[in-house]
Amino acid sequence: MSIKSDRWIRRMAEEHGMIEPFEPGQVRRVNGKPIVSYGTSSYGYDVRCSDEFKIFTNIESVIVDPKAFDETSFVDKQSDTCIIPPNSFALARTVEYFRIPRNVLTVCLGKSTYARCGIIVNVTPLEPEWEGHVTLEFSNTTPLPARIYANEGIAQMLFFESDEECETSYKDRGGKYQGQRGVTLPQT
Repeated sequence: MSIKSDRWIRRMAEEHGMIEPFEPGQVRRVNGKPIVSYGTSSYGYDVRCSDEFKIFTNIESVIVDPKAFDETSFVDKQSDTCIIPPNSFALARTVEYFRIPRNVLTVCLGKSTYARCGIIVNVTPLEPEWEGHVTLEFSNTTPLPARIYANEGIAQMLFFESDEECETSYKDRGGKYQGQRGVTLPQT
């Protein structure tokens, strides 16, 4: 298994639709203003956060249960920014839609700009033949409110290609998050 370079990422995106929309370079400014960068990097792809957010709240004092998730635990917001309460979290999704090849495993790591502010990005691996918008979880580990920005870089995807295809892919198993669009809550 090997990590893939910028040339491989460009080829897979352009020839196979692995990432849509796709940015072949690094975007660091929009309309002359600096942003948190997104697009193809040396050995990864920096994804953007969409403007759809689900912000965790304890207004209803429900128990967070992945087997019986109560949607009243979140407040929906559509905005260019999202304020995450202290010691809380928010969900969002990538702007990009992914189609992972059968012999590729994708891992997501947060960008250093946010990590240095105490904002942790959590995403499970994108398995072979999974496709959809990636649901992103942002944890604000600080005792202060924290801001994240829509349509700017938020995390980096790293692609690991195996020299052989897996026997059973996410698609073969009929994974419950296959083809997800929008911010997707836990499903059982």
